[in-house]
Amino acid sequence: MRIALFNQKGGVGKTTTALNLAAAIFREGGQPLLLDLDPQCHLTVIHGSTPRDSGRSLFGFFQGIRALDELAIPWEGIGRLVPSHQQLIKVDSIFGKGPAILNKLRLGLDVIDESIPGNAAQNTIIDCCPYVGVLALNAIFACDVLLIPISTDYMSLQAAEQMTRTLEILEPVLKRRVERRYLLTRYDRRRNMSKDIQNQLRQRYDEEVLQTVISENVAIAESPSKKRDVFNHNASSVGAKDYMALYKELRQQNLI
Repeated sequence: MRIALFNQKGGVGKTTTALNLAAAIFREGGQPLLLDLDPQCHLTVIHGSTPRDSGRSLFGFFQGIRALDELAIPWEGIGRLVPSHQQLIKVDSIFGKGPAILNKLRLGLDVIDESIPGNAAQNTIIDCCPYVGVLALNAIFACDVLLIPISTDYMSLQAAEQMTRTLEILEPVLKRRVERRYLLTRYDRRRNMSKDIQNQLRQRYDEEVLQTVISENVAIAESPSKKRDVFNHNASSVGAKDYMALYKELRQQNLI
């Protein structure tokens, strides 16, 4: 399955969720492929191997000089990563928004799937930038499910509505309804606001809102600075338990 993490609002936990969901998959015996599709390179920085040569990153793939599988580098305890580079910010201006460029990632992932006999449904996790451009559109066109992290503040309710409108605009082009799940992040059970936002999201999106919530947690906040996923940082933490619960819920829904 291909899972893209996207929200037009920053700071909601896209990269953190991509990292820790991949780590949970790996712990359960999978070999996930992570794609850092954000020119800010947060996921790549956590890995610790930011390429100096933009051609060794996803930018090289969009240039057509390297295949995705050729760019993938190992990530101990997590799987593999196709790294980002700041040059990705130029993709929109260089390549435009024609069908060929918008479907490039989907076709590149198809090649990887076809090269692994019996494993066409390998788990690919795509970390997106927080704006609708060529990169995010590539992820949406390529994914099987869109995972939308929503932090528990009232601005995130507006972000959820904005995401809905964006997808409604795209679906006639895609000729399908994009499968989506909303994930509440930075959830604080002590705050009535968290529960209020959860209730409002459920009223609006019903079963598309995941039962699992990602709690506000020190281990989740600390682990990226240590270049670790939350499991390697503190496997007994609430954050680790939340991300394993997310994995199991997605697994139960056949989304992993």
